[in-house]
Amino acid sequence: MIFYTLLFAADAAPVKPDAPSMFSAFLPLIFILILFYIMFIIPHQKEQKKMQEMLKSLKEGDKVLTSGGIVGIIAGFTEKDDTVQIKVGENVKLNILRAYIIKKFEKIQ
Repeated sequence: MIFYTLLFAADAAPVKPDAPSMFSAFLPLIFILILFYIMFIIPHQKEQKKMQEMLKSLKEGDKVLTSGGIVGIIAGFTEKDDTVQIKVGENVKLNILRAYIIKKFEKIQ
């Protein structure tokens, strides 16, 4: 009977090796998410902020490039529609949305 109780007691509380904690199991995933945030999201936010500042700083006479590949000089603005009128040739003016301007050339040559 004593032998049976000793076996039962030994079986009831087996000795387990140290199992990894919940935190250490998710540590690689947390590290990957932090790395992803640092490498992709922060630079993208900086680029968006720089683009918004460029669009706000546009003025008449600036040479710009549109997302459609059209290069022209800003001739005027329409604030209510948020459009920009660009001159692309002699007597040729186009109305485009301000958001479609992707680059502002610094100096007109």
